[in-house]
Amino acid sequence: MADGTRSVRSGSPASSPLLGGRGRAAVVAAGGSSLPGHGFRRVTLTKPTFCHYCTDFIWGLAGYQCEVCNFMSHEKCLKNVKIPCSCIAPSLVRVPVAHCFGPPGHYKRKFCTVCRKSLESPAFRCEVCELHVHTDCILFACSDCRQCHQDGHQDHDTYHHHWREGNLSSSARCEVCKKTCGSSEVLSGMRCEWCGILAHAACYIIVTPECTFGRLRNMILPPSCVQLFSRNFSKLHCFRISESLQTEADEDDDVDGSTQGSVKDVQISTDSSKQNCSKQTLKIFDGNDAVKRNQFRLISVPRIAKNEEVVEAALRAYYINDDQQEYELQTFTQQALLSDDVINRNDAAEDSNLGSVFRESVPEAWIIRAKPKDEEVIRIYPAWLKVGMAYVSLRVNKDSTTQTVIKEVLPLLGRQMECPQNFKLVEVLMGSKQVQRMILDNQELILNRLKDIRKTSVRQMNQTRFYIVENSQSIVRVNLFVGGLPPQLSPEEYTNILKDELAIKTNVVSVSHVYQAQGAVVLEISCFSEAERIYMLVKDTTVNDKPLNAVVIPEVMASKIPQNCCPLLVFVNPKSGGLKGRDLLYSFRKLLNPHQVFELTNGGPLPGFHTFSKVPSFRVLVCGGDGTVGWVLGALEEIRHKLVCSEPSVAILPLGTGNDLGRVLRWGAGYSGEDPYSVLVSVDEADDVLMDRWTILLDAEEPSEGAENGIAEPEPPKIVQMNNYCGLGIDAELSLDFHHAREEEPGKFNSRFHNKGVYVKVGLQKISHTRNLHKDIKLQVDQHEVELPSIEGLIFINIPSWGSGADLWGSESDNRFEKPRIDDGLLEVVGVTGVVHMGQVQGGFRSGIRIAQGSYFRVTLLKPIPVQVDGEPWIQAPGQIIISAAGPKVHMLKKSKQKQKKTGSLKEMRVDSMSVSEGGR
Repeated sequence: MADGTRSVRSGSPASSPLLGGRGRAAVVAAGGSSLPGHGFRRVTLTKPTFCHYCTDFIWGLAGYQCEVCNFMSHEKCLKNVKIPCSCIAPSLVRVPVAHCFGPPGHYKRKFCTVCRKSLESPAFRCEVCELHVHTDCILFACSDCRQCHQDGHQDHDTYHHHWREGNLSSSARCEVCKKTCGSSEVLSGMRCEWCGILAHAACYIIVTPECTFGRLRNMILPPSCVQLFSRNFSKLHCFRISESLQTEADEDDDVDGSTQGSVKDVQISTDSSKQNCSKQTLKIFDGNDAVKRNQFRLISVPRIAKNEEVVEAALRAYYINDDQQEYELQTFTQQALLSDDVINRNDAAEDSNLGSVFRESVPEAWIIRAKPKDEEVIRIYPAWLKVGMAYVSLRVNKDSTTQTVIKEVLPLLGRQMECPQNFKLVEVLMGSKQVQRMILDNQELILNRLKDIRKTSVRQMNQTRFYIVENSQSIVRVNLFVGGLPPQLSPEEYTNILKDELAIKTNVVSVSHVYQAQGAVVLEISCFSEAERIYMLVKDTTVNDKPLNAVVIPEVMASKIPQNCCPLLVFVNPKSGGLKGRDLLYSFRKLLNPHQVFELTNGGPLPGFHTFSKVPSFRVLVCGGDGTVGWVLGALEEIRHKLVCSEPSVAILPLGTGNDLGRVLRWGAGYSGEDPYSVLVSVDEADDVLMDRWTILLDAEEPSEGAENGIAEPEPPKIVQMNNYCGLGIDAELSLDFHHAREEEPGKFNSRFHNKGVYVKVGLQKISHTRNLHKDIKLQVDQHEVELPSIEGLIFINIPSWGSGADLWGSESDNRFEKPRIDDGLLEVVGVTGVVHMGQVQGGFRSGIRIAQGSYFRVTLLKPIPVQVDGEPWIQAPGQIIISAAGPKVHMLKKSKQKQKKTGSLKEMRVDSMSVSEGGR
C-alpha cells in the first residue's frame, strides 16, 4: 500500500509509520505499534452524546469528533484512544479474509463498524463474524473476517485472538478489570470472535495474543485442520449458505454508492457560521470504475470554499487519510462518462492566500484524482514467509520494476542469499466481499501500476497490498459434492452421466467418492475455473427429471486435530417448527467454525458426514423435529461403514411440533430461544446413552395398477426406519389429514402453536368416526398370534413419549410386561379406542390399552389402512408389515441433570482461554 501522511489535527497522533530520512528503505517489526490515525475536531453537541472510549455521557456542549469515522471522545480521553480510525484499518489487517454478507436486514441496537453510527436503515451483517455495516459503508469495510480454514497461502498452527469492536450487551464485563465494557449507546468494547473473551479497548492490548478457543475448545473444529481452495467461490458458497439469502443483496450491488450513499454528509470544519448556513451538495467519484457504475458519495460543502478544503472533504468521504496536497478534483461532462476524457478545470493558481475556491456555478459531479509522482514509498509484505516482520517500506521510482523491487526487498528480509527468480510479487485487493490476487509481471513498472490502480479507484488503492511470495508448485484440489443422481450406479456410470450432462474434463476432474445408495458423488477438481463452471452448471441441470445439487466441501486434515478435541457436527433444518433454524444457523456459525455447521436443505446430511468421515472422534447435534432426527440417523446408518468414527453420539435441539425424542432425552419440549452458547455447553456435558432403532418392511400384496400385458404384479417391498413409534388406524389418519393441510398452505405452518391447533381441528372432525381396526388387521408378536381388543388405532412405541409428550404405555406396574426402556430391544404395543381416548391420554387422564411387548412383529392388513412412522403418514395397501430390530443400537446424548452454570453474562464464557500478562495488571 502506498504510504502517505495527512495533516494531524488537535489530539490526533500520526496515522502510520513513515519512511523517514534513514536511506532508501526502512523495516517495520511485526510487533510494532500502530497509532489510531484519527482526525479529531472540536464540535458543538446538540443532543445527548456518549464517549466511544469510556462510554460515559459527555457533559457540556463540546466534544471531540473524528472527521472521518465519527469517533466521539471527551477531551480527557483523547490521549488514551487506542481504536484505529476506519481510514487506516485496512493497513492493520494481519491476514486479509473477505466477509460473508447475507441479505440486508434491520438490526436493532447495532452500530456500523465503519462509520460508527447506529443501524437505523437496512444494513448488512457478516454470517461468519460480528461485523455490521450500512449498505453505503460496505465498500469501505476491512477484509478482516475470521480465518476459518487454510487456503494454501498460509499455514498457522497457533491462532491469535480475533478482536471485533462493539455491539456487546450493556451487561458485558471486561475480563481484565471486571468492569462493564459493553454499551447500548455507542460502539465500544472488544470481543474475541473465537473464544468470546470481552475487554475494554484499553484493556485488550495487555491480553496475551494466543487464543485457545475457550470453553468450547473441544467442540470447535480448529481452522488449522481445515483446508479449502476457494479462490473462485464466494464466501456464501464456501460456507454452504443458501443462495436465496443473497438474492436481495445482489440486486443492490450496483446502487450501493449512488442511492445509499446519498445520505453521507461530510462537512468541512470551519468557524464561519455564514459559510455553514449556505451549502451545496457535490457528487464525488473516486475513479473510472465508480463513474461507470454510477457509484458516488455526496459531500455537503459551503458554496464558497477553498479547493484544499473540498479535496479534504472528498477524501474523508472515501475514508482516505493521505495528504490532500497529493490529490485534486477534476470535473467531467456527460461525454466523459462514455469516453473517459476527463477535463481538469482546477488549474487556478495556488500561491494565493485564498487558493482555488469552489463557487456556486461549479459542476455538481467531480472525480478524485491522484497527482502524478516521480517516486513513491510502498509497503512490501513478506506474505507467508516466516521472517518476523510485518512489512518493509521501499522507495520506488519511474524505473522500478517488479524484478528490481524483489531484488531490493530480499536483503531487507534476510533472504539476500536467495535467487530473485524464486520469488514473485503478488498484488492483493482486500475487498470486503472478496480478496483478489494477481501476480505481477517481472518487467511491469511499479509506478505505472500504482497510477492505474488509483485511476480505477482511489479507494481500492487504500485496500491494495503487495506481497512477495516464493515460487512453488501450487496444488489445487477443490472437492465438490454432487447429489440428486440416480442411485445404485457404478463409478463409471456416474462419470458418463457427468460427461453427458456437465461436459466434465476428465483430465482435471475425477470421482473420488461414490455414495451409490444416496445417488451422490464427490468430485476432486484440480482447476479453479473448471470447478466454478461445474458448480454453476449443476444448479440448472436435471437427471431423470430430478434436479442436481452441488456443495463445496472442505477437507478436514484429521492428523492435525488435537488429541482431546471432539468436534461437533451441527445439522440445522431451517424449516422446522417456528422457523427458528435460520437464527440458530447464524448463532452456531459464530460460536463454532462455520465449516462444521450444515444446513439440511442444502444437500441433506450426507455432505456433513462426508466432511467428517476421517475425523477420529466427533459428536452430532441435530436441530429440528423428530422427522429431521430420523433423517439424520437414517443417513448415518447408511454411511456408517465409511466413517472412521462409526458411532458418533447424537444430541437434539428440538425445533419440531411434537419433539417426543427430545423430551425423552431431556432436551425439552421445544426450543424457545435459549442462549445457543448454553445449548453447546449442555451438549458438551451430556451423557451418552443407547437407543434401539427398528426396521419396518412393508410388503403390499395388492397388484400395482397399469401393469404391462394385463398381468398384475405386486409393488416391490419398501423398507423404512423407525425411532419413536409407528401407528396404524386413527392415529395415522389424523397425521395424514394434518400432512395434507400443510401441503395445501405450507406458509401458515410456521409455529408450534398453530400446528397443534390444526391437529385439534382434524381430531374433532373424526370424533364420531368409527373404524373397527381389530377386524381389518392381524397381529403376531414373536411368532405368537395376539388377539386384539375393539380398537380404532394400534401403536408400536419405542420411547416413553407419544403425541407431544403423552405417556401412552402408562406408569402402572404390570407383571405381564417388563418396564420399558429405550435400549431394551423391545417394542410396546398399545391400542386406542378413538379420538376421545387419544385426547384423554394427551391430558394425562388415561393411558392406552396395553396389548403386547416383543422384539419381532408381523401385522397383516386386510384392507388399505393409514400408517405413520415417526410422523410421516401414508395409505398402506393390504399386505404384510414386519417390524424387527435394526442393526446396532444408536448412541444418543441425554442432557445431564446437573444444574448448568449461568452463562448469560458471558462472565464464565471460556475465561480459561485468556491469560493476562502480569505487568499489565
